[in-house]
Amino acid sequence: MTTEMPAPHKRPAYEPAGRLLKPPRFDPEMKRPISTVAGVLLILLRVIAGVVVLVSIATGWDAILSDPDSVLDGFDPTPEGRQAALWVVIGTGATVLLIDLGLAFFVYRGVNWARVFVMLIAVLSISTSFTAWWAQGQEIEIAGTFLSLSIDILLLLALSSRSAAAYARRNERRAEPDTPA
Repeated sequence: MTTEMPAPHKRPAYEPAGRLLKPPRFDPEMKRPISTVAGVLLILLRVIAGVVVLVSIATGWDAILSDPDSVLDGFDPTPEGRQAALWVVIGTGATVLLIDLGLAFFVYRGVNWARVFVMLIAVLSISTSFTAWWAQGQEIEIAGTFLSLSIDILLLLALSSRSAAAYARRNERRAEPDTPA
C-alpha cells in the first residue's frame, strides 16, 4: 500500500502581469517575513562594515594624506587643517551610518518608503561600482568593493521580494476594482 505525498505548490516560471501587479491584501496582523528580517540584518552588516571603514580611515589618516594623489581641497595643509578634514570625513560617514540605522529600524517596522529608499541606495551603490569597473577599470577586490557590492545585491534581493513588499504595504487599504456584473 503506497500513499502518495501531495506535490508542493510551486509558483510558475512565468506569471501574467495582472497577477504580478495585483496589490497585496489588507492584513495588519501579517507576521514579519524572513526576507524583511534578512534585509534588516544586511543593513546592519553594512553599518558594521561602514564603522570598520571609518576606523581604518581614522587610524590610517596620515598614510592617506601622504599619498601624492590625495588632495585636501578647502583645508589648510597644516596639522590643524588635516585634523579638521579628518573630522569632516568621520562626521559625514557617521551621519550616513546613523541614517542607515534609522532606515533599518523603519524597514523592520514595515515602513514602505524606508524599504524603497534602501533599495534605491543599493541600486545607486551597485550602479556606481559597475560604472567604476566599466569606465575607469577599477578592480572589484574582496578586501574592498566586493563586500559592499555583495551586501547591496543581497539587500536588493531581500527587500524586493514579494513577502517584504506585502509586509511593508500590509496596512494599505485599497479599493477593490469594480467587476462587471
